[in-house]
Amino acid sequence: MRLILNVLWFIFGSGFVLAIGYGLAALICFVLIVTIPFGIASLRLAVYSLWPFGRTVVSRPGIGVASGVGNIVWVVVAGWWLALTHIVAGIAQCVTIIGIPFGIANFKLVPVAFWPLGREIVDITD
Repeated sequence: MRLILNVLWFIFGSGFVLAIGYGLAALICFVLIVTIPFGIASLRLAVYSLWPFGRTVVSRPGIGVASGVGNIVWVVVAGWWLALTHIVAGIAQCVTIIGIPFGIANFKLVPVAFWPLGREIVDITD
């Protein structure tokens, strides 16, 4: 079932578009040497937004002060825009019954888009 949902998400649920956007953001961050940690976070978001079903986000213990400061900078620069975009897209997708799983996937992307450093994307084991 996860495979079917991921394929439908990739085609219809904007997974491909999100992944390209996060990938371009990562490339820009890699070019600007100081923002490489944000580029790594953007790449993680790109992979997660490409194939979100069957995975979840967990906090990494002991992330340190630098990640906290980096997250504050991220929130001010891009995080709240990304989180707001995922919330609006999730609400729009939840309007239809078929779109509810895609809306839930967008809601799963909100915390990691808002506060990406110090979080890890892991597979869900059943």
